[in-house]
Amino acid sequence: MLLLALFGWLLSLKDDNVTIVDSLWAMFFLIATALTFSLLPAPSERAYLVFLLVAAWSCRLSIYLHLRNHHKPEDLRYQAIRARNQPNFRYKSIYLVFILQALLAWFISLPLNVASQSSNALNTFDWIGVAVWIIGMSFQVIGDGQLSKFKSKPENNGKVLNAGVWRLTRHPNYFGEACIWLGYGLIAVAAGKWWSMISPILMIYLLLKVTGVKLLESDIANRRPEYKTYIEKTNAFVPWLPRR
Repeated sequence: MLLLALFGWLLSLKDDNVTIVDSLWAMFFLIATALTFSLLPAPSERAYLVFLLVAAWSCRLSIYLHLRNHHKPEDLRYQAIRARNQPNFRYKSIYLVFILQALLAWFISLPLNVASQSSNALNTFDWIGVAVWIIGMSFQVIGDGQLSKFKSKPENNGKVLNAGVWRLTRHPNYFGEACIWLGYGLIAVAAGKWWSMISPILMIYLLLKVTGVKLLESDIANRRPEYKTYIEKTNAFVPWLPRR
């Protein structure tokens, strides 16, 4: 995971753009899961299940973010971090952005690793976890697809998407991500490792209060006046019918 972080940092130096770390984020977890899986003498059904779910989620998200961010300016989040850490942010970013995210991913991957190592038979919590994962993946894939289609039309420039799943929640992709991690946590619970739920809880907290909803909405209403009305009508996270 640290080697991948170093590789990403070296790539970021070419264009002075650290947004590439977003494409690497999900790959950190695939590396952790694949390494654990490869070291198991006899992988269990749960190990195969976890590896399959992580591979599907990780590859889909990494490819989507790479295609979305390729040849685009640096994300506003990282521009703000860059401004706060001048001079020489291009070198400081190796630990402020890349190594930090690799270490965070290493900790959050805890339920994936402990669930993969369990030899307990699959049980009800596994299938509940899979069901929650499917709900999360559906919201994430549909939300990303609808947003990409919306942004592809020039007449929508500067407008706010409030249709489809975006009519039910202002952040269907973040809600989907939270469900995916809750699903992983439930599979770890099924393996008897209930204490590893600390990782999904941390992930959901980050999505709500640090890198997700709170950060994204800190100035979006200033850039898109329609967003104020959107906030009044639509739930921030948990999907629900719009308010009048």
